[in-house]
Amino acid sequence: MHEVELKLQVPAACRSAVDAEVAGRHAAQRQRLQAAYFDTADRALARAGMALRVRREGRRWMQTLKADAVDGMTRFEHNVGLPATTSTDTFADPQLHAGTPAGDRLLEVLRGAPSPALQCLYRTDIRRRSRRVRTAHGTLELAFDEGEIVAGPRRLPVCELEIELLAGSPQAVIAAARRWVLRHRLWLDTRSKAARGDLLARGETMTPPCKAAAVELMREMSLAEGRRAVLGSCLQQIVANGSQVASGTFEDEHVHQLRIGLRRMRTALRVFPAEATPAALPLEAAVLFRRLGAARDRAAVAAPLAVALSEALAAAGLGFEAPAMPAPDDAADPAELMRLGPAQALLLELFAQTRQAAESAADDAPELRAALAHRIGRWHHKVRADAKRFHELDDVGRHTLRKRAKTLRYAIEFAASLFKPRAVERYLKPLRKLQECLGEIVDVMVALDAYRNRSSEDPHALFALGWLAGRKQELIARGDKPVRRFLKAEAFW
Repeated sequence: MHEVELKLQVPAACRSAVDAEVAGRHAAQRQRLQAAYFDTADRALARAGMALRVRREGRRWMQTLKADAVDGMTRFEHNVGLPATTSTDTFADPQLHAGTPAGDRLLEVLRGAPSPALQCLYRTDIRRRSRRVRTAHGTLELAFDEGEIVAGPRRLPVCELEIELLAGSPQAVIAAARRWVLRHRLWLDTRSKAARGDLLARGETMTPPCKAAAVELMREMSLAEGRRAVLGSCLQQIVANGSQVASGTFEDEHVHQLRIGLRRMRTALRVFPAEATPAALPLEAAVLFRRLGAARDRAAVAAPLAVALSEALAAAGLGFEAPAMPAPDDAADPAELMRLGPAQALLLELFAQTRQAAESAADDAPELRAALAHRIGRWHHKVRADAKRFHELDDVGRHTLRKRAKTLRYAIEFAASLFKPRAVERYLKPLRKLQECLGEIVDVMVALDAYRNRSSEDPHALFALGWLAGRKQELIARGDKPVRRFLKAEAFW
C-alpha cells in the first residue's frame, strides 16, 4: 500500500495548543510507540531509500517496510503483524515483505550488500495522540508525536504533527496542512524519523544538499504528463533543501540549491502553463528567492570578494583592512525565513500544483516535443537578441540577460531527453559559459550596490568601489568570447 502524508514540525511554544486541538472535544488518549530500526552495518537500506522497523503499538507488534517518498508526501508502506510474544529485542525478518515491490527490492539490496546481516542502528520512543477527522476532500488522521530518537548515547527530540490520508484526495492533506500552518506557525519537514535516525546513528547533523534530479521525458507523453514529471523534480529539490534549512542546521549550499529549485520551478510554470496555477505563485516564489539571496551573496560574493580586496590592497601597498561588504537591510536568517507563513504557504501550493498535475487527465495533445521546441526557440531568440547588444546593455539589461539565459538553460534541461544528446550538449556548453560570465558581472554589480549604500560611512569603501568598477569593466571585456561562441551555437530543436 501507499501512505500519503505531510509532516509538520511543532515549535515548543505551540505544543500545548497543538496537542489540545488534536485531542478534540473527547480528549483522545495517547499511545506509546516504541520502535527499533534495522539496517546493515554499511547502511545498505538507507542508501536505497528504505527503512525497516519493528514497533510496539500499545499491545500490538508490527513490522513495517517503508520506501522513500517519491513526491514528498507519497511513500510505499507494507505492514505485517507480529506475534504477541515479540519483544524489543526481536530482529526484523526481511522475508515477511517478499512478494511486494519494495519487499523484493529489499531482498535484492540485502543480497548485494557486503555485509547483509541486519542490526538495530537506532530506536524511537514516541507518545502519540491521534484523531480521525472528516473533511470535504477526504478522511484524515492527525497524529501529534512527542518523544525522542536514540542511537547509542545520542538523542534527538521529536515534536511533530503528521497529517495522513485515510480516504479521499491527497488535496485533503494539503488543505489541512495549510490550516495548521496558519493557526500554529508549524513548518513542513519531509525528513522522516528514519532519515533523522540514520543521521543520528552516523553522528551527522544534516542531509547533504539536494541537487536537481534529471528529468526523463518521453515523446509519447502529453503536456500534462510532462508537467507532472518536471514539477515533481523541482518540488523534490525545493522541499529537501527547504526542510534542512528550516531545521536551523544547514550549509550555504542548502540555501543555494533551494534557490536553484525555486528558479527551476518558476521556469517550469512558464514552460508548462496551466489555468489552475494561481497568478501570484511565480511572484511569491520570486520574493522568497530574492530574500534568500542575502545568504547566497554572503557566501558566494562577500567571502571571495574579501580575499580579492585584501590581495588588491596588498598589491597597492595599503595597510588598512579590506572593508566587509555590507549586508542588505532586509537580510533575514534563512531558517526563520523558511518557517514563516509566506514560505510555508508557497511550499504547500507547490505540493498542490504537483498533485494536481499528477491527477490531471492526460487528454491534451501529446505533441510534447513540438510544444517544448517552440518555447525553447522563442526564449533562444530573446537571449540571442540581447547577446548581440551585449556591450550596449546597462546593468539592468545584463541582469535581465542572465535571468533569460538561466530560464533557457533550465527549459532545455527539462526537455533534453526528447532530443539528440550530443546536439543538446553542443548548445548547452556555450550557453553555460555565457551564463557564468554574466554571473560574475552580476556579482560585481551586487557588491557595487552594497558599497555605494555605505560609502559615506566608511571611507575605505571608496577603495572597494574603485576596484570593483575596474573589475566590472574587465569582466565585460572578457565577455566578448563567450558571447561570440553562444551566437554561433546551432539550434538542436
